[in-house]
Amino acid sequence: MSPKFRNVLAAMAIASGVLLPAMTSPAAAAVDTSDPQRFVQTLTSDGFAAMRVGSRETAKAKFRALLAQNVAVDLIGDRLIRRWLPKITPAQHEQYKTLLPGYVVGTYADRLFEYSDSTIRIVRVQPTAGGGADVITQVTKPGAQPIAATWSLTKVGGVWKVLNLNVAGINVAMAQAADFDSVIQRQGFDALLKLMAARK
Repeated sequence: MSPKFRNVLAAMAIASGVLLPAMTSPAAAAVDTSDPQRFVQTLTSDGFAAMRVGSRETAKAKFRALLAQNVAVDLIGDRLIRRWLPKITPAQHEQYKTLLPGYVVGTYADRLFEYSDSTIRIVRVQPTAGGGADVITQVTKPGAQPIAATWSLTKVGGVWKVLNLNVAGINVAMAQAADFDSVIQRQGFDALLKLMAARK
């Protein structure tokens, strides 16, 4: 595995590790979507400690629920394959959307536990074009240097959702899109669907 790909996996693991805890916390049902800062704060509060309780299968189930509730999965999914959308069939698109949450879980969930002792601090919030917001945070794992993580948020149906993450300088969506592009260019879109189905 190349150093660049290891860095991408680490970025996704950190991002997922920041996201997952809210769903394992007793306060999970009370994620505050009133403003970007409160959204990220309540999504992650007490989460890393809670992640240490339970099995990996439980974590995966919680992460699936999280994707549906607090991440703009459909928007992210279409951005990852934007250049291919005019070329694929409606059936392929629907299968892709069905497989995407399970693919994310299967690819990254087992790495979440490496970050269960991390903490997160919100540095600042800045508005973005189109009414979105970037929440700049700092993720710290004991014994390691703090890592900058920027949450790009958008409003879907009037509530804040995660649209992208930039972790330690790695744009997670762009890195994943490049990975998908590589598979599609070499083997075709059906090969991507097969890969995604195998990583549930």
